[in-house]
Amino acid sequence: MMKKLSQIIKTLVNATMLTTVIAFSGAANSHTIEKLVDDFNHKTNNSLGLPRQFINDTTAGGKTTTTLTISNGSMHQSGDIIPPRGQPGWASSVLLLDAQGMPINLSQYEGIKLLIKVRKGNLSVSANSTEVTNFDYHAAPVIISADEQFHEVKLPFNAMKRAWSEQTPLNTKTINSVSIVAYAMQRSSFDYHIREVSFY
Repeated sequence: MMKKLSQIIKTLVNATMLTTVIAFSGAANSHTIEKLVDDFNHKTNNSLGLPRQFINDTTAGGKTTTTLTISNGSMHQSGDIIPPRGQPGWASSVLLLDAQGMPINLSQYEGIKLLIKVRKGNLSVSANSTEVTNFDYHAAPVIISADEQFHEVKLPFNAMKRAWSEQTPLNTKTINSVSIVAYAMQRSSFDYHIREVSFY
């Protein structure tokens, strides 16, 4: 199972680096940020005024399709995951914290908080640190009931794990983006609504 999870994350991060801005590592240049990342009240930008980024496994030979709607303070994503042969399939939403990819000091916070409803599919969230050079970012699964209700989900930074690398602690002074990822090892579908992403 860990090998499969590592394949998922490795494929994700290799593709995500195609669209993510260049990151400058080192906590010395980090600055702080307000806790609200996105309340989805703007069509294209998060609450920090930065464009949301979307990418899926078509960059790696997959055929995943995604339908995206942002309205009334909610982002709705659904689609069919059709993985590349012999690889996991995925669809990722990246929320940047700094326009130039600079590290942000989040040491005053305990983790990432979501207000989310999952109808079907598997989701994970990663805190992307500029200190991680092989793109094996610290991540945690989103585990809630598919009950048509919005749930507040708290993902502590100290519970996030790397998939295939040494289990180093997450340096919360060096995070420059947050990723929300729907994934599957075989053909399947996903459907979720999210109203808020913040730090707590």
